[in-house]
Amino acid sequence: MNESNKVANKPDRQLDQQMQRSVLPAVDVFEDESGITVLADMPGVPKEALEIKVEGDALSIEGAVQPSTPDGLEALYAELRIGRFRRTFTLSRELDAARIDAGLKDGVLTLRIPKMEHAQPRRIQVNAA
Repeated sequence: MNESNKVANKPDRQLDQQMQRSVLPAVDVFEDESGITVLADMPGVPKEALEIKVEGDALSIEGAVQPSTPDGLEALYAELRIGRFRRTFTLSRELDAARIDAGLKDGVLTLRIPKMEHAQPRRIQVNAA
């Protein structure tokens, strides 16, 4: 039995389970005075298949990989088995979750999470008496 027959003969449920597997996307987190920036690698995830949620102090990112198949062809064997990227972070109370800005470019999700006004450093002016 060749490889393509093994894949083609799998029950639909088993194929669905493979597609639902998720991996943690690699991330980089940077902080400056006004907030943090999170860069998450999400190759193969289009903007329409990306979901970003904040529930309480948890920030979740999830994206479905949508492999391209040429018109009129059906994949019988594929080595890419990542179906979804999924990761959750706990947000500090110093961060303003209501003002998160998100962008996706070249497979990299960029999240900018500003700090709350009270958590940002501010300069105190000294008056001469």
